Order: sequence, then structure tokens, then C-alpha cells
Amino acid sequence: MSDIKKVVLAYSGGLDTSVILKWLQETYQCEVVTFTADLGQGDELEPAKEKAKAAGVKEIFIEDLKEEFVRDFVFPMFRANTIYEGEYLLGTSIARPLIAKRLIELARKTNADAISHGATGKGNDQVRFELGAYALNPDIKIIAPWREWNLLSREKLLQYAEKNNIPVEMKHKNGGSPYSMDANLLHISYEGRHLENPGAEPEEDMWRWTVSPEKAPNESETIEIQFNKGDPVSINGKTMKAHELLATLNQIGGKHGIGRLDLVENRYVGMKSRGCYETPGGSILLKAHRAIESITLDREVAHLKDDLMPRFASLIYNGYWWSPERLALQTLMDHTQNNVNGWVRLKLYKGNVSVIGRDSATDSLFDTSIATFEDDGGAYDQKDAAGFIKLNALRMRIAAKIKK
Repeated sequence: MSDIKKVVLAYSGGLDTSVILKWLQETYQCEVVTFTADLGQGDELEPAKEKAKAAGVKEIFIEDLKEEFVRDFVFPMFRANTIYEGEYLLGTSIARPLIAKRLIELARKTNADAISHGATGKGNDQVRFELGAYALNPDIKIIAPWREWNLLSREKLLQYAEKNNIPVEMKHKNGGSPYSMDANLLHISYEGRHLENPGAEPEEDMWRWTVSPEKAPNESETIEIQFNKGDPVSINGKTMKAHELLATLNQIGGKHGIGRLDLVENRYVGMKSRGCYETPGGSILLKAHRAIESITLDREVAHLKDDLMPRFASLIYNGYWWSPERLALQTLMDHTQNNVNGWVRLKLYKGNVSVIGRDSATDSLFDTSIATFEDDGGAYDQKDAAGFIKLNALRMRIAAKIKK
């Protein structure tokens, strides 16, 4: 007899978690509490609620976390210009610590004995959920069905769902299991099906947020983003909440075919995995943030940030959001943003984002009187460069003499 009487399940209402809900009820003979986080994934929230009700769930939590997600997780990550392995904007990774936080809070609120998630034993999400949970409650019990059951393929999950009359949407039009998908306000991801062949081109009808660059408008669009202490606060002069701003950029960017990515990434568990991603708003924001930093950040501070960014990205990718080292790095990154204030103008056209202007009325380090190619009136003495060059060349000149 299991000592687990009540479990809080991170529940999307999709194939995996719908099966898990039934499986927990059967295997552990326990009460299941469902938690669905509204992170901007769209219209799957109400169906999730109805599915949970139909499965006999008495405590159903659906929470609007969009503002907290963008304000307290996405924007802090973007202050560091965070990219994993040169391309990935960490759309899935950054959502997991918030979900883990709420799972722990709801377990405490409902007097649950454990939490559960639908991450597979092959993936990164199991690590992210569980590292976050243990960091916030070291004594929490965690049930990871993919590490316990024998339903080790999406086809077996579909068979289990059919046998137990569990409704499953989003079956692929050609039959078989759907893509494994994750969506929030930052991105939508696709894995599985023929994407498991790294040489296969993604199906065009797979993409949901972006048009192909070929079908994007033939006219470019110019937008202006205002930043305050490293965070975007307005588009074209209109001030918005964090989640509204990102949603607006998603719409604008998606219309112009911006933000598609086909990536083979190195997972924390040791394998290579292919995923396709749409991150239109995030792609625009990253470009704009680097542009405003280019005019407001000291050179060595900017270079230090670039040195630390890959480590910061790896911490987020590998599930260490709540770790002391990530928090320490975040303090440094946030400190660098105190003077990152001003505007950036961008042109969007057929999958491309181009910076066409930036300025800061209060914090610009760009001194026209020094940078000019015209007469600078003595602001910069070019003769000073000779001594600088000779001093920096001294060690190489000495080494060259030895080789003669």
C-alpha cells in the first residue's frame, strides 16, 4: 500500500499528462490535484479543466502566470542576452522553474504528499522540475511516471488512452502520435515524428506562430522599443505590461516570419536531440537589447557579460534557476543594467531583424566629438596610439627577437 495519498500533477491536458492522471489514480490509488499554468499557451486551458473534471479530479488549479513568467523569468534571462549553444533562446527551460515553484506551493496548500510531472526519463525537463522542487522543498516526494511505467512510446500512450476512454486531441493528420509540443509566451517547440530524422525538413504546416519568410509581407515594418534598466517597457511609444509587450512582439514578428529555429541540441542527459522552435518576440527583443547595451554599457562590462553568458545559459538550460550560483550571477547581470536606458529602432522584413538606430538621452557613452572622422578639435590625440601600440607589442617583439 502506497503512503502517497494526494499528488499535485503538473497537468496540460495533453496526451502525456492525461494518461498520467489516470495512471496515478490506478497505480497509487491516490487523490490527484491538477495544476495547469497559463503561461500564454493559448486555448488549451479550458479543455484541460474539463478533462480533469471528467477524470474525477476535485481540486483543479488553473492559474494565470503570464505576467510573473515574463517579468520575473524571461526578462531577467534576457538581461544577460542569454542563448544556449549559440541559437536556442531557452523558451522551454525558463518556464520550468516557475512551474516547479507553484507545484511546491500548491502541495503545501493542499496538504499533498508528492508532486508529479510528465517529463520523460530521456529529457531535460525532469531535471529542471526536480532540481527546482528540491531547491524549494528538500523533503518533497516526486513521482516521475516515465521512469516507472512501461508505456515507453507515444504509440503506447495512445493505446492506453483509447483503452481507458481518455480523449486525446491533436492527433497528426496522417495518423499516429502528435508532435511533442511545448508552448508559452516566449516560444512554441516541436519534437518527435519525422523530426527525429535530423536530415528531414520540417513540415510547413507544423509551424503555428510564424509564416514562412517567403510568404511574409513584401513591405518592411519599423518598430521602436524603449528600455528601462535593461527591460523593454514600450513599443512605438505605447507602454505595456511585460506579458502584453512580449505577446505583441510575437504577433508582429510572426507576421514577418521571424524566429524560426531548427536545432540539434546537446541535452543534459547526454544525448543529442532535434527540436524546432518559434520565438518571434524573443528574437526581436534579444536583438534590441544588445543594441541598447552597445551604446550604454562600458566596454569591459559588456565583454564580461559575454564571457559569463554561456555559463548563465547552461545554468538555466540544466535546471539550476534556483541555485545559489544562478542567483549570484543574476545579481551581477541586473547590476549591469542600471544604465541600460533608451530606445532602439528596428526594421522587420522576411525573417530578418535589423537595427536601424538607437540612442539614450541619459546614459549614452557614444561621444560624437571623439568618434567623428571629421576634425575633432583635439578631443582625441592620435599620437597617443603609438605608445599604446608599442607597449602592447613589447612582449611579442621580445619573443620575435629570440626566434631570429
